Amino acid sequence: MDNLILVINKEKGLTSRDVVNKLSKILNIKKIGHTGTLDPLASGVLVCVTNKWTKLVDLITSLDKEYIATIKLGIETDTLDINGNILKEEKPRLLQKEEIIKVLNSFKKEYEQEVPKYSAKSINGKRLYEYARENIDVELPRIKVSIKDIELLDYGIDFIKIKCLVSKGTYIRSLIRDICKELKVLGCMSDLIRTKQGTFSIDNSWTLEDISNNNFKSLTLEDVLKITKIELDDNLYKKVVNGNKIIAKYNGYVLFQKKEQDIALYYFENGEGVLKILL
Repeated sequence: MDNLILVINKEKGLTSRDVVNKLSKILNIKKIGHTGTLDPLASGVLVCVTNKWTKLVDLITSLDKEYIATIKLGIETDTLDINGNILKEEKPRLLQKEEIIKVLNSFKKEYEQEVPKYSAKSINGKRLYEYARENIDVELPRIKVSIKDIELLDYGIDFIKIKCLVSKGTYIRSLIRDICKELKVLGCMSDLIRTKQGTFSIDNSWTLEDISNNNFKSLTLEDVLKITKIELDDNLYKKVVNGNKIIAKYNGYVLFQKKEQDIALYYFENGEGVLKILL
């Protein structure tokens, strides 16, 4: 029971670390990790893992993420969201549906995205938000992100609501800034819900209250990944525990076991397997 994979529906107002700390107290488990930070303003899917499954953090973090975001039109803030200090204001104009869709469609691509100055990205060992709070100007890094899909859900004179599927590392606040720049309007993020991360969905998530009431179900490794289980012989066991490449006619993820005990997770492509996690 101590090795858990939990899809948490994070509520607004909590940091991702807050969720981990509360889970640790509720479950009486010290070793807990999360797989993709959500700002306090945001809610939705936050996958948390405990004990030996914390080794899955990098793998799960790398999965694509789906969001529903609301853009507040007419203001620009220093944090790129509604909680920041207002830098500029204007009276919103009613945008045409066609022009919004045209701009959104233009973002279905890979592009170099400028990281928000209020973010946890580190420059020279110091986080960007620390520079920002001290009013120290630094050159903001740019990262390559991929917007896999984006669509218009709703709009009005002072808001736009979108749904988007994006790659790891994408800042939705920055995406909104860039969309508003193309629309030639002021705007910032006013609401954000992470609805999916890989195959993890908000429809199959649990609140902290659910966890506290023991009303939840942990996912298994088979729920998370499409895997094949293979029992190891003594010769192959030595290769696997040493992290050697394995040549075999497998495809995708393979969970090697010894006497039904999980030993290692490998990924096979073109008959060659590389170690992902040693369990």
